[in-house]
Amino acid sequence: MDARVGLVGAGNGARRHAKVLAGFPDVQLVGVVDVSPAAAESLANDVGARPYTSVPELLDAGLDAVYVCVPPFAHGEPEDTVLDAGLPMFVSTPLATTIEEAERIAARIQAADVTTAVGHHWRYLAAVERARKVLDGRRVRFVGGAWLDRVPPLRWWPVQSRSGGPVVQQATHVLDLARLLAGEVLQVAAAGDGLPPDAPDADVDGVTVATLRFRSGAMGTLGTTSALGWRQRAGLEVVADGLWLSVGEDGLVIREGGDPPKETTVAGDPDAARTALDRAFMDAVLGRRADLRTPYAEALRTHRLACAVAESAATARPVRPEGVEPLRR
Repeated sequence: MDARVGLVGAGNGARRHAKVLAGFPDVQLVGVVDVSPAAAESLANDVGARPYTSVPELLDAGLDAVYVCVPPFAHGEPEDTVLDAGLPMFVSTPLATTIEEAERIAARIQAADVTTAVGHHWRYLAAVERARKVLDGRRVRFVGGAWLDRVPPLRWWPVQSRSGGPVVQQATHVLDLARLLAGEVLQVAAAGDGLPPDAPDADVDGVTVATLRFRSGAMGTLGTTSALGWRQRAGLEVVADGLWLSVGEDGLVIREGGDPPKETTVAGDPDAARTALDRAFMDAVLGRRADLRTPYAEALRTHRLACAVAESAATARPVRPEGVEPLRR
């Protein structure tokens, strides 16, 4: 039996998922809904689905799962409607613009006991899997994350209340990878430059920097900027004793040994990672054994960290992410 899937949202993210799902022989894309009827119709026509005018109308079509691919500020109502129907749900990143909204949705998901997945596709990168194997059993000493980019061509992106800011909207992927490779973060201390990028209605920081203290004892940094005209770097550097690696969507570089060090590279393949994530969610929906690496509860831990960085930058005070217990000495 095919899985009948509906899409809430018709933007670029939804299009990427729709393209993948349309290629699965056991998935039927039933319909698409978006605040822009023209966008919903365009995507629906491209993938052989039907446009709908509201989420309840889409759910009435008889679905097995729903993808919620909406901008950060639009999260909340779509998830509530899907949860009212008790359906499995895929949610795009970030989970919301605030921690409070994400926590509320998480509580509803736990009560409803539905299958969920969140779009942290980096966890499915072959480069990340190799990095985890290389680091297994080795003590991570330093983690350096960066998201050096342009202002995306989205009117809501440079507005704090609409996007949550660059750390929450973009660098959440870097922070998720930092958690995966080095463990939970005990405390963050961050600062923003107070200089918004050159974009209409912009009020986000053009540069944010943060220090991270991990439970493992590792130290870390994060730097973000939207001052460029292109994406320069989005990824993580990790240092263990005698080992350095750089990992992100563009691949993995490993250097270890003496001077000069031995170097190993693994190519990046984000399309394969996105496909693996969608396949895992569909397998779970169909009742098969599935490799779900980021259910909502796990993604919430990363969102808590991103929001802690944003809060520290706004208040100029150190912040401990919610849900992370301090070390007992």
